[in-house]
Amino acid sequence: MEFDAVLLQSFGGPDGPEQVRPFLENVARGRNVPAERLDEVAEHYRHFGGVSPINSINLALVAQLRSELDLPVYVGNRNWEPFIEDAVADMRDNGVRRAAVFTTSAWSGYSSCTQYSEDIDRARRAAGPGAPDLVKLRRYFDHPLFVEMFAEGIEAAAQTAPDDARLVFTAHSIPVAADNRLGPDLYSRQVRYAASLVAAAAGYADYDLAWQSRSGAGQAPWLAPDVADHLAALAAAGAKAIIVCPIGFVADHIEVVWDLDTELRAQAESAGIAFARTGTPGADRRFARLAADLIDELRCGRQPARVTGPDPAPGCAASVNGEPCRPPHCVAEVRPNQSAG
Repeated sequence: MEFDAVLLQSFGGPDGPEQVRPFLENVARGRNVPAERLDEVAEHYRHFGGVSPINSINLALVAQLRSELDLPVYVGNRNWEPFIEDAVADMRDNGVRRAAVFTTSAWSGYSSCTQYSEDIDRARRAAGPGAPDLVKLRRYFDHPLFVEMFAEGIEAAAQTAPDDARLVFTAHSIPVAADNRLGPDLYSRQVRYAASLVAAAAGYADYDLAWQSRSGAGQAPWLAPDVADHLAALAAAGAKAIIVCPIGFVADHIEVVWDLDTELRAQAESAGIAFARTGTPGADRRFARLAADLIDELRCGRQPARVTGPDPAPGCAASVNGEPCRPPHCVAEVRPNQSAG
């Protein structure tokens, strides 16, 4: 399978204070997110000048992808400019026939995988006749480079922390119902599986997994424990140091630089606990190489590169819109020309 372009598909983020609230309203559309939670998160963005850190990171990633692949690279976001509809229209106008789609999410699940497929379909319908084929690449939470980058991040953070620092992985919490939407505990099992791979690669036999950045209504159960509650429990048990690895994030999103670097760090310092946080793949050159490797799997018909653990990698077991997901992680999905219009 050959490609003449790449689409970097991402979440999006504001580029200035005046964009913060409209961006957050796009994110929350159709979800049961209280207005006061949007106000709270808006203040987090304004703390950083109203600019999302993922924008500059994605620009660096685009440059690296162009260098790695020698192909034109487009950016299409779900929630803010440049929107995916505009990116697909540009590809159509530039004569792109087939593009590989690399999403900045390593996981299966509705918002982290299926919704990106829905975004692609919506954008192709909007582009109409001549819209390019779009091939959405597989999930990559067990790719060797994904594991390597996070493991090295833990090793680097450990150099700044006491020897007895407790390793705590974090990922974005979601409602328990959403975790079961495409298969029992699908997203959380993938996070746990990836954490086990990264911990083993970094030489840790014992570690914790907590969840962060809950944003929904209070009555619905969400994945737990919350990382703030977990830190309080560690403090009560006498912990003196922690290393936090945000394995659920491929870049320093606002949930990383605010929820962890600001709020959780302050909580740790108040409790007398030394705090160290690992890096995320972000603009690491290996992240672009990971994307190039996923594309080469299709170009060359290679077997996917994966780090294996003691248990099978958790994959989708349910159907999406009547079409079966293909274990282990939703293999490449082709959005062909004939579906446009």
